[in-house]
Amino acid sequence: MLIIGIAGGTGSGKTTVVQQIINELPEAEVGVISQDSYYRENNNLSFEERGLINFDHPRAIDFELLVKHLTALKKGEIIEQPVYSFVTHNRTEDTIVTHPRKVMIVEGILILANTELRDMFDVKIFVHADSDERLIRRLKRDIAERGRDMEEVLNRYQTTLKPMHQQFIEPTKAYADIIIPNDKYNTVAIDVVRAVINQRIT
Repeated sequence: MLIIGIAGGTGSGKTTVVQQIINELPEAEVGVISQDSYYRENNNLSFEERGLINFDHPRAIDFELLVKHLTALKKGEIIEQPVYSFVTHNRTEDTIVTHPRKVMIVEGILILANTELRDMFDVKIFVHADSDERLIRRLKRDIAERGRDMEEVLNRYQTTLKPMHQQFIEPTKAYADIIIPNDKYNTVAIDVVRAVINQRIT
């Protein structure tokens, strides 16, 4: 199994890069795991308390479970990925049954910040985007998809997103094998990644 880690700041375009990579690959041979599914369970906290969690700090992520699940997939076992709700700030009762694939792509802002997880990646990619561009994308997404208002998003950006990005996310660029400047027409980097995958699955 080839495991590819795709990191980058919030709104950098990681999901777009994932889509570009898998678009021309056989669907049955590539799977995707999102770090967003692995936020810690917070059943012991009230809704108000959960809303105060710093979701951009590594401690918010259940890396132990993510590593355990990737290890199981490598052994050929089926896993049940948790499903996280950004509306309730907690895991739901649902799970996603995930089968082993020849290629597993793991994407998320903090996936290169954890040594154990990072060591599992055969290819490490960092998607870079200008901070203004990332903020604009984050605003659009959180307002449209997560029911937040502009003041709430901007406040979170200034108090947690930006400092956490500088402290935990940006430094992980140093671990990347490939850095992709987020540009819709950056086909060369995507083709290089796709070639590496094709070589492994053919």
